[in-house]
Amino acid sequence: MSILSPNPTGDLVWQAAWKSPIFRRKFFIGMSCVTVLLLAFPYFFQTIEKHTGPVLHDWVLNQLPPNDVSLWIFLIIWATALLLLIRARFSPAVFMMYVYGYLIISLSRMISITLVPLDPPVGLIPLIDPLSNAFYGKTYITKDLFYSGHTSSIFLMFLCLRRKWDRLFALIGSLIVGTLLLVQHVHYTIDVLGAFVFTYPLYRVGKWMALSGWNNVEHPVDQKASPS
Repeated sequence: MSILSPNPTGDLVWQAAWKSPIFRRKFFIGMSCVTVLLLAFPYFFQTIEKHTGPVLHDWVLNQLPPNDVSLWIFLIIWATALLLLIRARFSPAVFMMYVYGYLIISLSRMISITLVPLDPPVGLIPLIDPLSNAFYGKTYITKDLFYSGHTSSIFLMFLCLRRKWDRLFALIGSLIVGTLLLVQHVHYTIDVLGAFVFTYPLYRVGKWMALSGWNNVEHPVDQKASPS
């Protein structure tokens, strides 16, 4: 039974994983990098907000009258995040995959946003997400466009989850969030599509970084779990 399988004895699984020096090293490196990244976010986003770029002609956005759907975006993303956190309680592999996937995707977004500066879509309605916006700084950010961070985050959750119905919930949530971001004119269509295109290969890289060296270790407690 792989450690990727969900396990009802969460404490025992984490205790078993913690016995691995490789796991402990990867855990501390991953969490340290996430902390540094979150501390750097306000400076980065405030900097890119000063950049200028073109306003894209987006046929899809032109067909959608802008509407404020912040509440639905917030609820779907953070409900999925709560589900991921609950599952990670029973699977250190799920936790580590998300941590390293998030790191790789965030760094890639910082690069792509810098290399592809864009001005926000016409009709943009500010997205109210008190949890995410806390890391952006005092100024509301409108130019973190290519590619969509909200879409990539929830799609990454889908990729990290193991259970069939969890994954279906997260996948549908990803599609809804991507659509609602367009309804609110927070992103261009290419930003949302780009999130799906970039997130999968970057997730694969993050998964390899997170699990290499201990992902094939079988713990005795895993034998009690049924395959997902």
